[in-house]
Amino acid sequence: MEEFVGKFWNDIITRIARDRYPAAAVPLAEVEKTTGILFRAFGGDPGLRIAAATAEEHGARRRFLQRVAGSGEKILQARIDRETLRLPPEIACFPERALNRDLYLWLATLAACADHDVSSPLPWYRRNQRATQAALTRFPGSRARYERLCAAHMAQRPRPEELPEEEAAQEFALRQALLDPGSVNIFPILTSPELRPPHPIPLWLADTPAADLRQRRRNVQEDGASEGGGTPKKNAQAHRAERVEEPEDEAPFLLMFRAESLLSWGEYIKINRAFDEEEDENAESAAADMDHLSLTQNARTAASRVKFDLDLPSAAEDDSPVGEGILLPEWDYRKKILLEKHCRIQPLIAREAAAEKLPLHLRKTAIRLRQQFAALAPARRWLKGQQDGSEIDLDACVRHFTDRAHGRTPDNGAYLAQVRHERDLACLLLADLSLSTDAWISDTHRIVDVIRESLLLFSEALSATGDPFGLYGFSSLKRQNVRFHILKDFRQPYNDIARGRILALRPGYYTRMGGALRQAISILDEYPAARKLLLLISDGKPNDLDLYDSRYGIEDTRMAIHEARRAGLYPFCVTIDREAGAYLPYIFGPAGFTVIRKPEELPHELPLLYAQLTRE
Repeated sequence: MEEFVGKFWNDIITRIARDRYPAAAVPLAEVEKTTGILFRAFGGDPGLRIAAATAEEHGARRRFLQRVAGSGEKILQARIDRETLRLPPEIACFPERALNRDLYLWLATLAACADHDVSSPLPWYRRNQRATQAALTRFPGSRARYERLCAAHMAQRPRPEELPEEEAAQEFALRQALLDPGSVNIFPILTSPELRPPHPIPLWLADTPAADLRQRRRNVQEDGASEGGGTPKKNAQAHRAERVEEPEDEAPFLLMFRAESLLSWGEYIKINRAFDEEEDENAESAAADMDHLSLTQNARTAASRVKFDLDLPSAAEDDSPVGEGILLPEWDYRKKILLEKHCRIQPLIAREAAAEKLPLHLRKTAIRLRQQFAALAPARRWLKGQQDGSEIDLDACVRHFTDRAHGRTPDNGAYLAQVRHERDLACLLLADLSLSTDAWISDTHRIVDVIRESLLLFSEALSATGDPFGLYGFSSLKRQNVRFHILKDFRQPYNDIARGRILALRPGYYTRMGGALRQAISILDEYPAARKLLLLISDGKPNDLDLYDSRYGIEDTRMAIHEARRAGLYPFCVTIDREAGAYLPYIFGPAGFTVIRKPEELPHELPLLYAQLTRE
């Protein structure tokens, strides 16, 4: 009974004390696409991703009921850094749903005009005023939205006359800064530690904490990262984090403990005894309940040990390397330079790939594709109305005499000429063979199985056209080991040996896409053809064990695509990642990719997509 009454009281007082309006709440997922388009259209950094903001303690004064209920201590406020535009996961500040949605749009507009340079000397209140001025000047249509939001927020702010003198001075200054951006150059300072800071402004971007500043500067300087593992799980909740020193494992009282006594205590107790290598099943839920996470560099986690045990196969089981590797550059977007000889491409050929026939379940589809694509094969055709040729053009002769009978002097040719029509086209297909391709998409097929079938049917279709093509795959294990699998190069025919190499494909490691693309560019650039298509099949965004897992990998891949276009190639990406719309438009452009919603349809869609891309 006591527990029931306590829970009932907590629900009642929390509901009364809250300053949110759940009925009018607008979640970030509902407007994420709109805010992203608006942010980039208004000049925001296109490489930034949009993610949920973190809840932080604001330290401002709270109402009496909030203090009784223990609520209102934290606030979700937008912020921007080198890699992310963080917006509140939900906005319910105002009683009207339209105002809450307008706040998302205003924050995207403000962020597009904000100066988020980590070395900026301006304080937070001047940076936000300057960004507000720029937004209202560059986009006058947003003024009405800003004034509505400003008026609604003013009604919610604490009244200055109810605050101590110094706090009231700060409140007056913030109100003036909101109503007249740019008018407040000096912000009053609190002289007593007992006074509270002003209540946050949801219409502004939060100030960057010093911990974030130090961490981002550290990330700029370091070129390595942890090799921790585990499969990341998507969670809408964000957490504040800090890096700390690893605690020492000193337990002096354990010196008095005798390990052999464990048998006498536990040998007759029926319990599940966990191993040190096992992962804690409750770790994810425990982390979700924490507002602040502390991270330390430690390679002794269970996931790291398992990953290191599974990463590299033995030399007897691995594919055969071709040469000592190729050193290629990599783009560092932070320094705005191309790092020469930064990553190593290792070409590989399947060691024991025996010659194979086309699998039985694909033969019927392959016959149909070959018949369809045979129409694209080079063939002879007749050109009419030529001045010289091997045959008489009867239609042209009839028109000639008819025109002369009507008093006109025709000058068209009267012969037929036979010419050979050829497609001066070459295609290189690069397949992502990362570890994620080992995932199952049905009871019988994994992603890598779908990729194998796609490569086989694609090759059968192009063999019917006569277009030269090359097949390659890639995965990576940090920058010194980008594995580049040779399945069929332009000089080799498509035969049972090539089919055997395709059928021998296995999931690899990670997706260092930029290096693999540069190697594909160099191969395709050397082939003499008027039109060159670079076709990429992927199931996720660029990633690797080091810094490549963040914006670094996306920027390097984007620069590789720019290099391909400068070389006269046409790059195009085919992906089965349903979240590709968040990063592929930035890498390939809005018309440079397509998303296959059902992965099992990739083998049938890929040849048809090629026909559309190469249609004259």
